[in-house]
Amino acid sequence: MTQLEHHGAHADPDCDVLVVGGGPAGATAAALLAERGYRVTLVEKDRHPRFHIGESLLPQNLPLFDRLGIREAVERSSMRKYGIEFVSVYHGKTVTYDFAGALDKRFPYAFQVRRATFDHILLKNAAAKGAEVIEDCRVTAIEFPATGHPRIEARGADGRIRNFTAAFVVDASGRDTLLASQLGLKQRNPRNNSAAIFGHFSNARRLPGKAEGNISVVWFDHGWFWFIPLADGATSVGAVCPAAFFKNRGTDLKNFFKSVIASCPEIASRLQNAELVGEVTATGNYSYGATRASGGKYIMVGDANAFIDPVFSTGVYLAMTMAFHGADAVETCLRRPAQARRALQRYEAATRKSLDLISWFIYRIREPAMRNLFMSPRNWFRMEEAVLSLLAGDFFGGRQVRSRLYLFRTIYYITKFAHLRHRLRAPEPASVDAAA
Repeated sequence: MTQLEHHGAHADPDCDVLVVGGGPAGATAAALLAERGYRVTLVEKDRHPRFHIGESLLPQNLPLFDRLGIREAVERSSMRKYGIEFVSVYHGKTVTYDFAGALDKRFPYAFQVRRATFDHILLKNAAAKGAEVIEDCRVTAIEFPATGHPRIEARGADGRIRNFTAAFVVDASGRDTLLASQLGLKQRNPRNNSAAIFGHFSNARRLPGKAEGNISVVWFDHGWFWFIPLADGATSVGAVCPAAFFKNRGTDLKNFFKSVIASCPEIASRLQNAELVGEVTATGNYSYGATRASGGKYIMVGDANAFIDPVFSTGVYLAMTMAFHGADAVETCLRRPAQARRALQRYEAATRKSLDLISWFIYRIREPAMRNLFMSPRNWFRMEEAVLSLLAGDFFGGRQVRSRLYLFRTIYYITKFAHLRHRLRAPEPASVDAAA
């Protein structure tokens, strides 16, 4: 009998819900469930505040902050972001989308945040709501016996093993994907095999006036850059490219990053007088997903379930939204077990729906037809407003958003077909002999 099997095999569980991970998904789920009176234990492998990438939030985060009671705390440490700027070397121009133009006018801005500060706010809020927070402790294994409660094994920073039992487990382990990996559910996404390299700079040239806090998405020959200004004067800059682009870099990360920046005139110009602050970081295996997001006594939330691409800054919003849906599902499983299966099915459906919607855009963001549509906005049938709603995070919006996004898809396919016909009709280049 293992330590996990021996620990509390027939006793009452140590807690109602054990949450693995204290990022936005885990801290949000822990706060919501603790607020509803459940005994929640959150186990986090690091000690907050700690560094994390993904600093650009969406307007639809704001009502979530209000429901958690943290909006003022977030705003004090962040910079307002009123829109998204797209810069295309292929079109020789810039197009800006202001969130105030979305179909839903209630949320005309979002925030750029230091994730170390932001995530710490969320974690402290979970503790304030009554969750037990254990840091510097990594969950290493979870067992789901045929009878009895899930059993969790964790290792502290001092190497000591800790064991827990819980009535339910919320896996918010982020890109560690604890349960998806343990249960063999994790799959790489071959349609979006990307990697990223990023760093932070001081004295970067920002946009003027009210647009200073806007995020810039800059297309270039090898992929796209993000340019995210932060309230403390630093600017987060990163390049997302096909993974193959990184394989034969032939130099150290810092010099490779410099060469990638130099290959994009817009970013190189903005960083002409800037200084790199801290280390350059690279990360791969960007796109993956679990074949299912829940089981009889567990759910996966946030990056523990799936990660697509940072192109529309969806990560934190999707993580927190999944946590809200997940908390409702967990409550049903604990309070009304007869309805548990249906609750988990609803959670799976909501999660899959939002991922499928944003994935459709992300998989095509580098294609000429999609770039052309974003760089030549038209508000026919209020489609531009619907796309703005998508960029603002309105993935769960009503019929008026969805119907216009489906119309946008139709126009995309027409545009792509027109591009293809043009290429097929283009004459073959003359041979050297013929030219002579």
